[in-house]
Amino acid sequence: MRKYDQLVSSLKEKMDSGEYSAGIKIPSIRHLAAQYAVSKSTVIKALDTLEREHLLYSVERSGYYVVKTKQSAGKQDSTWIDFASSAPDPVVFPYVDFQHCINQAIDLYQNDLFIYGTSNGLPSLLPVISKRLMDYQVFAHPEQIVMTSGIQLALSILSTIPFPNGKQTILVEQPGYHLYLQYLEKNQLPVRGIQRTEKGIDLIELERIFREEEIRFFYTMPRFQNPLGTSLSKQEKRAIAALAEKYDVYIVEDDYLADLEFDTKRDPIYSYDQAGKVIYLKSFSKIIFPGLRTGAVVLPEELITPFSEHKRLIDIDSSMLSQAALEIYLKSGMFERHRDRMRASYRNRSKQLVASLKNDDQSAYQLGEWEPATHTHVRVDRSIPMNQLIQQLKKASVSIQPIDRHYLKAYQKDPIFQLNIWQVKEEQITRGVDLLKTVFQQITRY
Repeated sequence: MRKYDQLVSSLKEKMDSGEYSAGIKIPSIRHLAAQYAVSKSTVIKALDTLEREHLLYSVERSGYYVVKTKQSAGKQDSTWIDFASSAPDPVVFPYVDFQHCINQAIDLYQNDLFIYGTSNGLPSLLPVISKRLMDYQVFAHPEQIVMTSGIQLALSILSTIPFPNGKQTILVEQPGYHLYLQYLEKNQLPVRGIQRTEKGIDLIELERIFREEEIRFFYTMPRFQNPLGTSLSKQEKRAIAALAEKYDVYIVEDDYLADLEFDTKRDPIYSYDQAGKVIYLKSFSKIIFPGLRTGAVVLPEELITPFSEHKRLIDIDSSMLSQAALEIYLKSGMFERHRDRMRASYRNRSKQLVASLKNDDQSAYQLGEWEPATHTHVRVDRSIPMNQLIQQLKKASVSIQPIDRHYLKAYQKDPIFQLNIWQVKEEQITRGVDLLKTVFQQITRY
């Protein structure tokens, strides 16, 4: 066995045994090189490998730490393959870095964090967010930005406040973000759907709806749409912005996975907006961790006051501690390092998934158009009973998620299921797809 492999194996054994327990700092590179009689470059290569496997986590100018997880690294259930979960993998959360930022925030801001702040957000954070949004081709003044306790809160406010166009109906994609659809129906708000497929949105139908119906705003996920995983083309985004201006309809653009984008030329609808009709939503939950509950909303000038006033009544202000920690995290360079690590991890998983799915001659299902992200969808022949498919896969220790919940109740549902790679390890993907194919063959054989 090579010295590199011996080192990796030895470090894993120490983590499994508890000698290197969760959260502690392991010995330095120099110490490990001397201990194992290897070069520093070999140690660095081994530590990088363990970091890619989410067993270690690096902190700049500090060292490497064992990742904190609910299960020890050697006791995770490797038999169950979870293609259903859309929650980020806990082992990639930047625990140590963000804990450091929280401690720094308390030392820096002290009492300011534990009293009521400003409803629009921590004043020192807003310019940092404004600068960060430039990376996504969103150029907005800090005065246009409001920080919220997650994007869900922002959507509920936008669905409640009156809009300058005086219109009432909210237009949503079908399928679309299930929690928002449930919110709209639960509160009996006027809503209607427009079909979105792997080919995009029918722009002729969209224009007809804008022209003939009283649409207040159109809620869309142009990038890596949930649940389909596809993105709108540049031409579609330009057209949507132009139609919004022509028919006085606002666009609520949910860009929740902007940080996982590899194509630097893929801009949001906001960048094509000439009339101030696009409201841009940016979440940090997926890229950092869901419990952060901090989102940014970029508003047209005429909506800033009504949005802020309504937010003050139901939220007073979003967590100052979270915002202060986020400010330090963004300014320190930790965010870029974590984002790049996340991109690489999910890109590798996504490429492996699509390669495994496309290497097949199945006629019973159709793979959605793929882009390297965190999820895609599979369209199943209507002759295949979805419940039977799910149960058969469950027996094979594979979970998948049908997308029925991503439709309004009255909308016709397509036979589609979603494949997420958020919590599927690279070494599980090929085996999971093979099991998926086997179950398809068993069902279609009869």
